[in-house]
This record gives sequence, C-alpha cells and structure tokens, in this order.
Amino acid sequence: MAKGHRSQIKRERNANKDTRPSAKLSYARVSVQKACFVLDAIRGKDVETALGILAYNPRYASSVIEKLLKSAIANAENNNGMDTSKLYIAECYAGDAPTMKRVHPRAQGRAYRILKRMSHITIVLDEK
Repeated sequence: MAKGHRSQIKRERNANKDTRPSAKLSYARVSVQKACFVLDAIRGKDVETALGILAYNPRYASSVIEKLLKSAIANAENNNGMDTSKLYIAECYAGDAPTMKRVHPRAQGRAYRILKRMSHITIVLDEK
C-alpha cells in the first residue's frame, strides 16, 4: 500500500513522466508483424533519413508510419520547442490491438474464420 496523501502520490507519479515527444496511433489496420518490418528499418535513425526510408518503402505500413512520424515531429516542434534537425527516433514499437473476426463461407456449408488484425503503433523521438 502506498504511503502519503492521494495528491502527494499523484505528484510523485507525474514527476516520473516521460517528457520526450511522441505520437501514438491506435487501431491501425495493419498487423503487428507487418508494422514491425517497417519500424525495424527506421529505429535509431535521424528524422530526415527515416522520412526518406518511409517515402520509398513499398509496404502499406510505411505510409501509415510516415504520417505518424510527421505528427511526432510536429509535437516536438510545437509542444516541446525542439529543433527538428537534431531529432532522432529513440523508440518505436507496435503492440496488439483487438482483432476483427470475419467468416468466409466454404464448400459444403463450412465456414472459415478470417482474422483482420490491428495494432497500436507508437513513435518516441529525442534530441541528439
């Protein structure tokens, strides 16, 4: 059990909060595996290089992640007052989201299940 008054506990919890600029996309209609292929390519790179990689990557997830990266850059510039030329991708990851279950009719009255997977994608930036 935590010690102290409720407001004191909240103050301590908020003091440990991560102040790095980030952007999160919830319920993206791309599977975690397919998103991770693109995220692995840009992890640790500076922002200009990452945008170049995403622009010429043929995968569908790259267009979604490019939009998310531009949002994170805008957050860093407007909310934190950071210089965009010094930014790099500190963290980027994708997690599972709820899966839509659909039915595909097959021969002789059978039904096969189709799983339409979704993911939550997060990008965290930092200055060099």
